[in-house]
Amino acid sequence: MTENDRLLDDALLLFFDEAREMLQGIEDGLLSLQSNPQDQEIVHSLFRSAHTIKGTSGIFSLDRVVKFTHQVESVLDRVRKGTLTIDGPLSEALFASCDMMAALLQQAEQHTDNPAQLADTDNAAQELADKLSQFLGLRDSTSAAPANGASTSNPTSNQGSNAAEPVWHLSLRFGVDTFRNGFDPLTVIEYLKSAGEIISITVVDASFPDWENFEAESCYLGFEIRLKSTATKAAIESAFEFVADDCAVRIIAPTRRASDFIALINELPQEQRLGDILVACGAVTREGLDQALAYQVEINNDTAALSAGKPIGEILIAQNKVAPEVVEAALDRQVRNGSGAARQEGGLFVRVPADKLDELINLVGELVICGASASLQAVNAKDAGLIGTTQQLSRLVEEIRDGALGLRMVRIGETFVRYRRVVHDVSTELGKVVALEIEGADTELDKSVVEKIGDPLMHLVRNSLDHGIEMPDVRVAAGKPSSGTINLSARHDSGNIVIQVSDDGKGLDGEKLLAKGRERGLVGENQVLTESEKFELIFAPGFSTAEKVTNLSGRGVGMDVVRKNIEALRGSVKISSELGRGTTIEIRLPLTLAIIDGFLVRIGDGSFVIPLHAVLECIDANPSELNLNQNSAGFIKLRGEVLPLLDLRSVFVCQGKAPAKRRIVVVRSGAGKAGLIVDRLDGEYQTVIKPLGKLFRHLNGISGSTVLGSGEVALILDVAALVKLVTHHRVDEVGDRQKMLLRDLQAIGVDHGNFNRG
Repeated sequence: MTENDRLLDDALLLFFDEAREMLQGIEDGLLSLQSNPQDQEIVHSLFRSAHTIKGTSGIFSLDRVVKFTHQVESVLDRVRKGTLTIDGPLSEALFASCDMMAALLQQAEQHTDNPAQLADTDNAAQELADKLSQFLGLRDSTSAAPANGASTSNPTSNQGSNAAEPVWHLSLRFGVDTFRNGFDPLTVIEYLKSAGEIISITVVDASFPDWENFEAESCYLGFEIRLKSTATKAAIESAFEFVADDCAVRIIAPTRRASDFIALINELPQEQRLGDILVACGAVTREGLDQALAYQVEINNDTAALSAGKPIGEILIAQNKVAPEVVEAALDRQVRNGSGAARQEGGLFVRVPADKLDELINLVGELVICGASASLQAVNAKDAGLIGTTQQLSRLVEEIRDGALGLRMVRIGETFVRYRRVVHDVSTELGKVVALEIEGADTELDKSVVEKIGDPLMHLVRNSLDHGIEMPDVRVAAGKPSSGTINLSARHDSGNIVIQVSDDGKGLDGEKLLAKGRERGLVGENQVLTESEKFELIFAPGFSTAEKVTNLSGRGVGMDVVRKNIEALRGSVKISSELGRGTTIEIRLPLTLAIIDGFLVRIGDGSFVIPLHAVLECIDANPSELNLNQNSAGFIKLRGEVLPLLDLRSVFVCQGKAPAKRRIVVVRSGAGKAGLIVDRLDGEYQTVIKPLGKLFRHLNGISGSTVLGSGEVALILDVAALVKLVTHHRVDEVGDRQKMLLRDLQAIGVDHGNFNRG
C-alpha cells in the first residue's frame, strides 16, 4: 500500500466515524422534535447532517450512500422550508432512513461483496426511497438521484423553475500535491452537480510547467465554474471540505443581500473579530477572509503592526468581497460586544485511536511500578537525597497517571442518549407511551467501562419497557398518567460510579417471584427469604416471570447475563422495588479498570491491596472484644454500632505467624460496612491492576493483582464481595477449592514476582 492509499484509507475511516456520530445526531434531533416540533434549529441541524453525509460520500465515491441520502436530504429540505411537517408517519420513515444509511455505510466500511446481501439492501433502500418520495409528491421514477450523485436538478429545491435560480461563480486552484494526497479534483465537480446545475467550466492551465519540468503525480489544474443553484454558501463550501488543504477556493455569491447579512450579524450571540463576524453571517467565506488577511500582511509588511496598517474591512471592500454597509454593521456589533479583539476559541479536539490510549495507560502503569521500586531501593539505601528525589518522582508520576487516565474518561451521557431510540422503538412496538429521562449525563468514567456496560444497560431498559411499564389503560385505571417514565441517572460516590435504571411501572411482586423460585427448585419449601432476597431471584439463570415468550422477553436470558457482566467489571447490582410504584436497579462500578489508589496491608507472608476509596478508618483489634466463629466471621461494637468482622488470615489461608497486635480496616461498599482483620498496615499505594489468569478469575473476594516495587505479587481485595460474605453470613462459601487456589497463587507470586508484569 502506497502512502497516498494509506492517507485515503485514514480519511475514509475518519469519515465513517463522523458519519455514525451525525446519524446519532439525526436520531436525537428527531426524538427532540417530538417534544419541540417548532424548533427550527433542530430541523436545520438534521438537514446539515444529511447534506454532509451525502456530500462526503460523493467525494469518496460511495454511490449507494449518495443515492439514498439524496432522498432523505430532499425531504429534510422541504421540512426546513416549511412546506412539509414531521408528523408521526414521516418521523418513523426518517428513523428507518437512519437505519438504512447506517447499513449502507457499514457495508461500505466492511467492503461487503456478497451480491445477494447487497441486492437485499438495495431493494430495501429503494422501497424506503419510494416511501419518502410520497412525502415529496414525486413519481417513483424521479424519487432518487442517479447513482453517481450527478443530478442536474437542485436537491435543495424540488419546486419552481430552474431559470429563476441564482448563478454562483467558483474559482478553484488545486495544490500541486492534490494527487499525491489521494484526492481527485473530478470528485469535487461530481459533488457540485448534486448541488445544482453546472452552466460552464473553464480549465485554467496557467500553472502548467514546461514539459521537461512536468511531473505526472503533480496537479496543475484550476477551474472557473458557473453554478446555477439555490444552495447556501455553506452547502457549496462543503464540497471542498476534504480538499481544504489542497485547494484554494473563491466563491462569489450571485447577489449581495446586504440587509440579510446585517440581520444575521445582529443575531450573533458572542464576541468575535470582524472577520469572524463576516464569516459567521455568510457575507464572506473563510477562504476569502484568509486571502484578505494574507494580502493585509503583504501590504503592511509586518504582522506585528497590523493594527496600524490597512484594516481588514477596507481590504474586503476593495476586493469586492463584501458590501461596505455589511462591514459597518459588523464593526457596530464589535462595539456592542465590548472588544472585538478577544476571540473565543472553540473546543479543539484531536482524534486518537483507542489502542494508543491503552498503550499509554499500560506504560504509565509500568512507570508506577518502576517508581515504587526506586522508592523502595532509596529507603533501603537510607540515602536522604535519593529518598527526596524519589518522593518528587512519585508526585510527578501520580500527576501523569491522573492525566493519562483523564484522557480515557468519557461522559456516560453519550451512552445514555442511544437508549432514546430504543425506548421510542420498543414502546411503539408494545403500544405503550414511555418517556426517557436522563440525569447526570456529564458524569465521567473510563471508556473501557462504558463500552462494557452498554449491553447490561440495554437489557435493563428493555426489561423496564416490557415488564415494568404497564399499558396506558392499565395505568389510567391504577390512577397513574397514561405515559410511563424510565429514568437513567449516574453519579459519583466514593470513587465509584453509581448508575440507576428506574421506572414508575407496576414494580416487582416478591411473592410471585418466590413462588416461581420454588417451582424452579431455587428455593426450598420451608426456606424463608427477605424481600431483597426475593428480588435477587430474577438474576438466577433461566428465571423469567413472563407469561409468554415474545421478541423481547420470556426466555429467561438477560438478567443473569447482566449480573455476570457487571461483576466482571468488579461492580455490583442491587434491586429495590415497590409493588404498584416501580422498580430501581442500581449498578455500582469502579471509575477505571487500570490504575487505582490502594491501601496496602500485610496478612501473614502475603500482601493485599484494599481500594482506598472503600477504606473508612483503621482501629486496633482487641482480642477480648472480638466475637469470631469457626468461619472467622463475627462482630464488634464500634461507637454503639454492631460492625461485622472478617478475619482475612483464615479466609485467605495466609502462612506465617500472626502478630500479637492486629488491626481492623473498616471498609464500606454498596452492601454496607464491615471490618477486615489484618496483621499490618503499610499505607497508601498506587496500584496498577493486573488481571488474574482464567484459573484464578472466579476467586471469591479477589478482584485482581498488582506487582509491588519489590517484585512481589499482591492480591487486590474485592471489598463488595467480602462485605456481602460477612453481612449475609455466607463465609462458608469460601470452600476448600478456593483455599487451594489461593495457596497456589501466593506460591506463584513469591517464586515468580514478575510473572504478570507487562
